[in-house]
Amino acid sequence: MPVKNRFAELQDEITAWRRDIHENPEILFETHRTSALVAQKLQEFGCDEVVTGIGRTGVVGVIKGKADTSGKVIGLRADMDALPIHEQTGLDYASKTPGAMHACGHDGHTAMLLGAAKYLSETRNFDGTVVVIFQPAEEGGGGAKVMCDDGLMDRWGVQEVYGLHNWPGQPLGSFAIRPGSFFAATDQFDITFEGRGGHAAKPHETVDTTVLAAQAVLALQTIASRNADPVHQIVVSVTSFETSSKAFNVIPQKVQIKGTVRTMSKDMRDLAEKRINEVCTGIAATFGGTADITYHRGYPVMVNHEEQTEFAAKVAASVSGSCGDAPLVMGGEDFAFMLEERPGAYILMGNGDTAMVHHPEYNFNDDAIPAGCSWWAEIVEQRMPAA
Repeated sequence: MPVKNRFAELQDEITAWRRDIHENPEILFETHRTSALVAQKLQEFGCDEVVTGIGRTGVVGVIKGKADTSGKVIGLRADMDALPIHEQTGLDYASKTPGAMHACGHDGHTAMLLGAAKYLSETRNFDGTVVVIFQPAEEGGGGAKVMCDDGLMDRWGVQEVYGLHNWPGQPLGSFAIRPGSFFAATDQFDITFEGRGGHAAKPHETVDTTVLAAQAVLALQTIASRNADPVHQIVVSVTSFETSSKAFNVIPQKVQIKGTVRTMSKDMRDLAEKRINEVCTGIAATFGGTADITYHRGYPVMVNHEEQTEFAAKVAASVSGSCGDAPLVMGGEDFAFMLEERPGAYILMGNGDTAMVHHPEYNFNDDAIPAGCSWWAEIVEQRMPAA
């Protein structure tokens, strides 16, 4: 079953939705305009139920098949939020909101799921119920968890859930997936070292926090190189180093470093948190200072379920001819929270030779729309075939 002809017919319409969303980006939970647009479209399509305000600004649509003898309920999820990036594409439909843009393709994800919802509402050629989920705040807000905490899965009896993300550098409209751990856990640390500030000409009278913090930055790299088993994935990156004084002749009283940790297992996550505390506390004590350490656990590891991954790959191959093996991704994805609630799978769809996501020149490739819509529709029709 290749790309569905109906989505080729609808491509211009879906593209127009996508570009309208692109032109009006909204960040985190502030997806008020986008959510209203989504709800309006779902109502126009004739969805059996449309509910707003799930997870603050999330939208849920329910579409019942021609029959419901299977009793199956499948969830399809798209993210709606943009990023705090100033767009540099030069497109005629570029962001009209300074400092915000759809630099990750969530505009495309939302438009494609709307397209699938329109088709499924028209045909209803399945036995069961599909729940289309439009989620805010994937980019750092954990909107998936907020929607789940709001009763998403239990309220509509979702049994399985599927998600999709475009992937620059992968051939346009192709698919790739992997079972098990797929996207990394994303944690943050914030460490303030305090010593004794003073004149830079008299270092012996101070506890030099700049030297102390610099030692910590170097030592933290040994967590990956000397504490973790080399066959396990772990990244510890210090990304910010700020002193309490900007003067050239002052040894600062305080230095703050911040960074991120990416891991693919609970054991590595626990190890990273433990060693960051031990390393920084120990170095601070060695130099006569102190370390105030905050470690925040963000998104968990996103784990694809075996059976659903195999099925998602089969569907992808039926749409595009094949489905490749996706690499491990050290980026984070809050669909992980939904996969902790229900079995399901997450797949990558090729965006072609474009700028990478989170880049100011990125743009979703509208030519991928028929493939993405077809994959979502086929997930429903193949998992819940009409009697």
